Amino acid sequence: MEREPVNSSMIVSIGYDYNSAILEIEFKSNHQVWNYYDVPSYVYEQIISSESCGKYFLANVRGGYREGRVA
Repeated sequence: MEREPVNSSMIVSIGYDYNSAILEIEFKSNHQVWNYYDVPSYVYEQIISSESCGKYFLANVRGGYREGRVA
């Protein structure tokens, strides 16, 4: 999945697959990549355009969707 770099102290890049509703995030602290499943497209659109991707992630994504480590 192609990810877009973001300006964040927590997140390196974010990608989204509209066909499978998978949100993919690469984190700065350990460069791990995680997938979040069954995420509505509006969540991707909001996180990518938010002032703070990290705060949006913590408030709206983490713990709210099934997840799995990719790398």
